[in-house]
Amino acid sequence: MKYPHRPRRDGPGHEPGPWPATGSLQPQRHDARTVSQQGGAHPAHAGVPHAAPLPAPHVAAPAAHPEHAPVSAPAPHPGRAPAAPGSAAEASASRARPGRDRYLDLLRAVALVRVVVFHLFGWAWLTVLFPSMGVMFALAGSLTARSLARPAGGVIRGRLRRLLPPVWAFSLVVVPVMFALSWQPVREEGIWWFIRIGSYLFPAGSPPYPGESGSAGGWLELTWADQAAGPLWYVRAYLWFVLASPLLLKAFRRLPWVTLLAPLALTAVIGTGLVTVPGTFGEGLVDFTVFGSCWVLGFAHNDGLLKETPRYLAVSSAALVMGFGLWWASGHLTAEGWNLDEIPLAQATWSLGFCAILLVYAPSWQQLPGRLARWDSLVTLANNRAVTIYLWHNLLLMAAAHLVDGLWSVPWFGDAFGTYVERSYEVLVLIAVWPLIGLAILAFGWVEDVAAARRPRLWPDGGGRARGA
Repeated sequence: MKYPHRPRRDGPGHEPGPWPATGSLQPQRHDARTVSQQGGAHPAHAGVPHAAPLPAPHVAAPAAHPEHAPVSAPAPHPGRAPAAPGSAAEASASRARPGRDRYLDLLRAVALVRVVVFHLFGWAWLTVLFPSMGVMFALAGSLTARSLARPAGGVIRGRLRRLLPPVWAFSLVVVPVMFALSWQPVREEGIWWFIRIGSYLFPAGSPPYPGESGSAGGWLELTWADQAAGPLWYVRAYLWFVLASPLLLKAFRRLPWVTLLAPLALTAVIGTGLVTVPGTFGEGLVDFTVFGSCWVLGFAHNDGLLKETPRYLAVSSAALVMGFGLWWASGHLTAEGWNLDEIPLAQATWSLGFCAILLVYAPSWQQLPGRLARWDSLVTLANNRAVTIYLWHNLLLMAAAHLVDGLWSVPWFGDAFGTYVERSYEVLVLIAVWPLIGLAILAFGWVEDVAAARRPRLWPDGGGRARGA
């Protein structure tokens, strides 16, 4: 069973997998320069951004979907006695939570970078080294729980307001290009297509796209639409989690451990093929169960339950869960080897344990410490534009590959340095994609500000705020 990796019509949609068909970009000769991509239906995701939310980033989303609301004190967990007024605990809490938590911001930025690198190189071990989508969902769950101290209806509306406009901007570019390249969905799918196309407006289901579009060797390869739509799985999963969060949070505060572990049990049933749920609902349900425990783990982080659990117990339990994930993966390896995105139960358990350790040891940074401070502006930019980065990065990887292919056409350069370009092809694409992502931030990122009812900013890297205050 193919799992998170890329959009597929025959299975659950997940984090788009290695961008090229071979798992990494292949150098193109100057006499036949094409870039092949994998076909397929889901991040990742995002990657992002099973982006980032997919990312619900500090905007949250998936991988992400960044949140910009100031950090407030978490809601009390049932049975926990509040700190006495004026106590040291209260004073510490007031100092620790006046603004953004830079540790969470750093994790989200790393998750986004990992998504981009994975979709370029296709290194399966990256899904083990850093499970980006699980991290992004856990961070989004924590932020959503914090927001639910307010009335649930307003929180959901606010999340949708921040999430949907960037998706609409993306769809406004991508969908017309699909039609311009002779996509005829009504002829292919019938009248029901008009309902499915609504997923580009309200991404509760899998969006339709042509299996083949563009032209071989052209700027838009035959599978470009498949790659472009890939990150939308994360948006769908994030949307499901947001809509379910009021009930999930109530269940968690009544039965915390049952709610935390229930998605793993469901994954063992529907993520392993024991029970198959067909259609778009089945695709979304697999995503929901695989990353559900990570989302609920975010609730535990926000409510302080992880801090109340003895550290040795939390870490040893997480290690056991992660060990089970690796054991399960070892017996269910796919053609892509240790790519956990293709093995739902391994992804669910490894991500849960990994995120638990990250959050158990989570400091509360108001500023990035030491040498990490030099990355402050880029971390801030990534969090403020997480949705934009996650949605556009697949298309921009394709564009970067074409730019590198063009080096063979440069007079004398192709003949003199063609061998070096071929040997370092993927690295050159990785270098080229970041300026393109910067251009996408300038062109579309401001939509995230408008969605959040803020003054539009072209490059929100925090350069204008006071430092060291």
